Amino acid sequence: MNNKLVVGLTGSSGIIYGLRLLRNCEIIGKYYSVLDVIVSDQAIKVALYENNLDLLNELSSIKCIDNVYRENDWLSPLASSSNLIGYDMIIIPASLNTIAKLANGIQDNLLLRVAASILRVKGRLVVVFRETPLSAQDLLNLYKLSRNGAVIMPASPAFYIKPKNIDDLINFIVGKVFDVLGIKHDLYRRWRT
Repeated sequence: MNNKLVVGLTGSSGIIYGLRLLRNCEIIGKYYSVLDVIVSDQAIKVALYENNLDLLNELSSIKCIDNVYRENDWLSPLASSSNLIGYDMIIIPASLNTIAKLANGIQDNLLLRVAASILRVKGRLVVVFRETPLSAQDLLNLYKLSRNGAVIMPASPAFYIKPKNIDDLINFIVGKVFDVLGIKHDLYRRWRT
């Protein structure tokens, strides 16, 4: 197993999606030998506001995470695309600011640099955005990313799973991300008629 995964957490609402994904260590560990996380400064603020969590402390408690990098850590080995061969990346949640910068080639932090490099070396990039509604510019930016090879996923849970609580809705989105990466799981009930 030589696949490696980077998870980017940005300042969009919905940090709980990223945390739930990361807490599924037993599933991720079957497919990826390395799990690195990049945290934006805004993600730290959103986690505190939305979930009353110290995000960096929370991440340190998740045992399968190999490294946590801040967005301004340019000394990280991930800053060089030559170190990203064999990596996939998930940005969950992805802010519209991150999407706009990435779609237009701006790499002014580590998270953006790694995402751009993943696309360059033909790794898989999954972008999970939560914002609504979307402007024409937002749609254009998402389209640009899709044309460049990213998989675009709105954090839009389904109701055919007959959710009983918010956890079911969160698990659905995390499960869909795993589906895109070919990771087997049982986080949500599949469509049946």
